[in-house]
Amino acid sequence: MDEVRSNNTVVYRCHYHVVWCPKYRRKVIDGKVDERLKEIIREVCAERNAPIETIETMPDQVHLLVVVDPQYGIHRLVKQIKGRSSRLLRQEFPHLKSRMPTLWTNSYFVATTGGATLEVVKRYVENQRNV
Repeated sequence: MDEVRSNNTVVYRCHYHVVWCPKYRRKVIDGKVDERLKEIIREVCAERNAPIETIETMPDQVHLLVVVDPQYGIHRLVKQIKGRSSRLLRQEFPHLKSRMPTLWTNSYFVATTGGATLEVVKRYVENQRNV
């Protein structure tokens, strides 16, 4: 999906590669937690009209390639994803409450895909589990 998008005032093509980790880099993203996390991320992105190019999770990190309106901002989207997923996952999976004070670290990595073609970044994210 390398299309040009627009809102009322901006025409854009902003693809972001975002990576974040659970607190203490704990390996807690697996099984039902993994499935539910992806579901929550898809819901938030759909609400914010931020199409997901690809998503991959590993036990200790999340990789997301997403298109975001520059007026909404990647920071706001990541904050909303992390906030909602932390709250819901900790409610639904009590073992996440007992092991960590919060689910996610405060930090995350974000890069635009301008330095590489979208396909290269997409393959990188999809192949993270194999590395």
